[in-house]
Amino acid sequence: MYSFLYDKLSTVPRRRLEADGLKPAAVLLAISDAEQPEIILTQRSLNLSTHQGQVAFPGGKCDAEDQDEIATALREAHEEVALAPSQVKVVGQLGQVYSRHGFLVTPIIGVIAPASLLSLKANPDELDHVFTVPVAHLLEQKPAMRSVQMLPGYYQVPTFEYQGFTIWGMTAFVLAEFLNFVYDAGFPLQQKP
Repeated sequence: MYSFLYDKLSTVPRRRLEADGLKPAAVLLAISDAEQPEIILTQRSLNLSTHQGQVAFPGGKCDAEDQDEIATALREAHEEVALAPSQVKVVGQLGQVYSRHGFLVTPIIGVIAPASLLSLKANPDELDHVFTVPVAHLLEQKPAMRSVQMLPGYYQVPTFEYQGFTIWGMTAFVLAEFLNFVYDAGFPLQQKP
């Protein structure tokens, strides 16, 4: 899986965006090294001040002690879902994206052993659920499109459904971009005029 992803991601343009006062953040798109790979997702707690109840990748804002975006993504995944940094083999990253909440987000891609999925545990201070979604399920969908605000404008982004969870917004944008680059999924990602 690592070599497959590395080869696919090595051709991805590294979109670096202007920070312009935005807060740096990173998310971890962790995919299992299995015949039927799965991706880790979370549902944020309803008690949080932003993104309450939304489905997201493990991740968050960069702290001063984080060396780079990779360190941020690994630290946040450890804090949120008990995925130790030593369990993740970082492959690369996708292009940065703006969030409507004033963050400049760098998606980090990492491969994990299938056994690592068994030890995932949602931090109750931040999350209501941690779950995995099979890549095959995502690729088989014909998702509805939703208009999503992602600075500097609005985008038409797929909305995925899985076992009662709705994956939309920036998370769906990153997920669709990953599936497009790696699996040639062909999900449309269009900025609205």
